[in-house]
Amino acid sequence: MTDMVEKLFELQNGTDIRGIAIESKKKDINLTVENIKRIIGGFVIWLEARKSVGREKLKIAVGMDSRLSGPKIKEVISRKLSSLGCTVYDCGLCTTPAMFMTTVHPNYKCHGSIMITASHLPYYYNGLKFFTEDGGCEKEDIKYILTEALKDNYKVVLSRGKILKMNFINEYSQLLIGKIRKGISSKVNYDRPLAGLKVIVDAGNGAGGFFTGKVLEPLGADTHGSQFINPDGKFPNHIPNPEAEEAMKSIKNAVIKNKADMGIVFDADVDRAAIVDDSGKGINRNILIALASSIVLEEHPGTTVVTDSVTSKGLSEFIQGLGGKHYRFKRGYRNVINQGIKLNQEGHQCFLAIETSGHAALKENYFLDDGAYLVSKILIKTAKLKEQGKNIESLIEGLKIPLQSLEFRFPILKEDFKEYGSRIIENLKEYIKKVDGWEEAVNNYEGIRVECGKENGDGWFLLRLSLHEPVLCLNIESDAAAGSRIIVDRLRPFFIKYEDLNSNSFK
Repeated sequence: MTDMVEKLFELQNGTDIRGIAIESKKKDINLTVENIKRIIGGFVIWLEARKSVGREKLKIAVGMDSRLSGPKIKEVISRKLSSLGCTVYDCGLCTTPAMFMTTVHPNYKCHGSIMITASHLPYYYNGLKFFTEDGGCEKEDIKYILTEALKDNYKVVLSRGKILKMNFINEYSQLLIGKIRKGISSKVNYDRPLAGLKVIVDAGNGAGGFFTGKVLEPLGADTHGSQFINPDGKFPNHIPNPEAEEAMKSIKNAVIKNKADMGIVFDADVDRAAIVDDSGKGINRNILIALASSIVLEEHPGTTVVTDSVTSKGLSEFIQGLGGKHYRFKRGYRNVINQGIKLNQEGHQCFLAIETSGHAALKENYFLDDGAYLVSKILIKTAKLKEQGKNIESLIEGLKIPLQSLEFRFPILKEDFKEYGSRIIENLKEYIKKVDGWEEAVNNYEGIRVECGKENGDGWFLLRLSLHEPVLCLNIESDAAAGSRIIVDRLRPFFIKYEDLNSNSFK
């Protein structure tokens, strides 16, 4: 039983379930059919308790991205839910944000929903995300679900629940179309307000290809040149990840080749996105946050923008220059989103919570991290700017881009890696007190962030523990040509003395 407990809980990845669903040369399957059945049983028990509704009255939606293991897992989940008496809405190929919307859409109002995805991870992974109308499950909810899953103690039901097939992505697309039409409010062409715009999509063969034919084209956009929009669970062209250099390079080349006004790249399950402007400039990470902040601050002057810990100094200055407040919090998109929600509950206005990975959640949209919704907001602004002879780049002209950006990942070799990593961070706090021109940043919620004076690196660095791996992450930014080298040279003596820290990449 102890071995089963360990193996089941190993599948928890923060607020998700993730594991190996297809055997590979390096990995054995641990997201097994039996484990999936147990987890779904635990989810039903959790949902019953949360909703005070018997399982025979529960309505649960199930969808998947394009991964090869998705259809089999969806069938296992649907049959298990049906055997427990639940009504199942089989949404087929869908996106993570759309699956949340099944819980609030007036035609369905499902008690819960399940998305089968592992985001941008290699094809042999898969996983589960759970939602109610209150949002995604938290870490504590996943622990509860797994604890109940281990009991495997379910009451027999008299009759199986129905499994109803539906194509919810069509209805979700109509929500986005309505949002864009209303946002642009074109008196010339209300139904096709994107006519005259050339917008191409790179879905990386994930679930985001729908945006081309079901959203952009009905709105009048020219999508010629869109690529990798057909689902293919092996992701043969490039990893569907807006943070990945190969993904951004792919959409940049497509924009330039096709002379498009904008390029859009989605991750596999469309909870993240990035764009490319008409010149081929990539707009992701800090630049995407600046663009989203500019749009939101125009609508809600003075609002707070919550980001993760590795955002740049230039971004803070940009947000403040627009009259906004920048709240730099922890890594982890759920951390960022939850902090945005918390600020509103405490009476502080926050309309945007966004992580550098591309997870962007707006208050107006349930604080749901939804790449397609963010892109829809950007398209609305793009269409309005085009009428003025401007492009989207004009919104971020004042953003200061650091001259150098570096990231190092140091594997921790100790079994108790959290204690060891935390001790290194505490020791670094003492070390920097002896370095001229270095000062620990105030209002830092993760690891240690250090501001480096103009003659001492002209930038900043952040050392933190990885959220899920035995790794210390070091981010460095500088506005000087030799700034990063100065910072690295002064940090090297500190790191190399730790025998159980693999800092070879730093030597």
